[in-house]
Amino acid sequence: MNEQINKAFDNLTTKLLGWLDAIIQNLPNLALAIIVLISAYFIAKYVNKITYKLVSKKVQQESISSIISRISAVMVVLVGLFLALGILDLSKTLTSLITGAGVAGLVIGLALQGTLSNTIAGIVISFRKKIQIGNWVETNGYSGEIMDINLKDFTLKEADNNLVVIPNKMILENPLKNYSLTTKMRVFIECGVGYESDLEQVETLTKTTIANAFEQVKSADDVEFYYTEFGDSSINYLCRFWIDAENMLEKLRAKTKAIIEIKKAYDKEAINIPFPIRTLQFGNKLNVDSPELEKSFSDN
Repeated sequence: MNEQINKAFDNLTTKLLGWLDAIIQNLPNLALAIIVLISAYFIAKYVNKITYKLVSKKVQQESISSIISRISAVMVVLVGLFLALGILDLSKTLTSLITGAGVAGLVIGLALQGTLSNTIAGIVISFRKKIQIGNWVETNGYSGEIMDINLKDFTLKEADNNLVVIPNKMILENPLKNYSLTTKMRVFIECGVGYESDLEQVETLTKTTIANAFEQVKSADDVEFYYTEFGDSSINYLCRFWIDAENMLEKLRAKTKAIIEIKKAYDKEAINIPFPIRTLQFGNKLNVDSPELEKSFSDN
C-alpha cells in the first residue's frame, strides 16, 4: 500500500516538475502571446471608433453603424487570439476552436435563420442610396414616409399617421416604389360629361382650367386630354398633367384641387357631369287577362 502511495506521489511530482519546466521554457512565448492579446484589444477599440465614423457617413441608422463597428472589433480580437495560440504552439487547440466555432455558428444560424436574414437585409438596405429615411415609398401594399430602418424592421408612416412595421427581408425581396427619387409626379383625372355636351369645348375648358390652377403647368398644351369611351350615361375622358411633388400627399392635394376647379368651371358653363342612370321601360302591351298568362300561372 505504501509503495503504491509513494509511486503515485512520484508520478505527481514528476508531472508537476515537467509542467514547471515547460512553463519556464515557454515563458518568453507566453509573454509574447499576452502582449499580442493586449495589443489586439487596444487595436480593436481603435478600429471600432474608426469604423463607426466611416460607416456613419454612409448610413444614417446608428444601430447599423454600431453593429458593423463591433463586428470589426471582434474580428480584430479573434485574429489576436489565433496569433497568440499560434505563438504558444497550441495548433491543436486552435484547430479545435475553429471547428467548434464553425459548428456553433451553423447551429446558431439554423436557429436564428429569420432573425439573421432580417439583420443582413437591414444592413444591405441601409447602404442603398435610393432608400433613405424621409423618402415616400410604396411597398408590400403599404405607402408612406420612411421613419426608421434598423437591424430588424422597416418602419413606414402612412398618410393616416399610422405606423407600419415591415420585416427587412420583405423589403429586400419585393418591389419598392420610391416617389422621392424624382421631383415630379403625374396627376390623373378621370371624369365624364353628358352626351349633349360640346366635346371640343369640354377639352379646351378642362385644359385651360388645369393650366390656370397650377403654376407648374406652363400652358394648356402641357395638359394631356383623351376621350376614352362612350359610357352608359356619359362620354368619359382621361386628363393628366405633371406637378412638382415628392410624396403622395402632395399628389392627392393637387388632384383634389383639380377636381374642385373643374367642377366650378363646368358649373359656370352649364356642362353636365351625369351620374349613372338606369332607365326602366314599362311600355309593354302584356294583358293581365290574356289566356297565355293564365295558362302559365296554372302550370306553376
